[in-house]
Amino acid sequence: MTLEDHAGDVVRKARLMLDVPAVDSAGAGKISLEALTAFEQSGSAPAGIDWEGIARKLDLSGAKLQRVAAGWVPKPVDLGLWRELRVITTEGNGMTVNAFLVWDEVTREAALFDTGFDATPIFACIDAESLNLQHLFITHTHGDHVAALEPIRERYPKLRLHTHAKSAPPQHRNRANDFIHVGSLRISNRETPGHAEDGVTYIVGGFPEDAPSVAVVGDAVFAGSIGGAPGKGGPTRKVIREQIFTLPGPTLICPGHGPLTTVDEQKQVNPFFV
Repeated sequence: MTLEDHAGDVVRKARLMLDVPAVDSAGAGKISLEALTAFEQSGSAPAGIDWEGIARKLDLSGAKLQRVAAGWVPKPVDLGLWRELRVITTEGNGMTVNAFLVWDEVTREAALFDTGFDATPIFACIDAESLNLQHLFITHTHGDHVAALEPIRERYPKLRLHTHAKSAPPQHRNRANDFIHVGSLRISNRETPGHAEDGVTYIVGGFPEDAPSVAVVGDAVFAGSIGGAPGKGGPTRKVIREQIFTLPGPTLICPGHGPLTTVDEQKQVNPFFV
């Protein structure tokens, strides 16, 4: 699976988050405005770019940004450590989006995180594993993450819905100290607004054989990038540092788009964090 964002995407997002004009960013990188525009669109770095200059202007790490531009990808994740976790990727509107299914190996009780565009592969996995889907956790209510909500709720009318959306009925809204049990698994939540006002990260612990916890982060952070939050760069990074990067280093980060990664890896390589 390719990265959600190439190096040009990182620069564009950082520029918009800090409201830095494109001409100023180009000047800091000692490239033309046309070269910056092409870089943001393609991810192919222009010759002679001053990595440290543009990084300082946009509050990025120049070394980490250059690493992404050179083709960095996260280390492969051995999902054998999490036998009761499935990544379900669907496509729509020219993009792919991840949903995640977890369950208890004994009781077969299951929880789904986001829906993606198509419920069909979710139903296929539930049927293949003989699961009892009881909970649906929404990381944020952007359309690509809830597109298949209705067919899922139609098939499972007793499904318990969890969301941070202010417009949701009270019984469906997360509470700060909630601990939801799915068999031996325990699910808590942390508010992670920025990319989305109702953004929330769910922490799943209690996997067999002491496998590290899983953080389903929605679009808060990606492998090598973060979700766009125009005009909200500082607060968004602060939330990620305090709510996601304080988790144990081996915690598996399950983002809404792109490949899986870990807390340790993102602290070391993500250009948004100097």
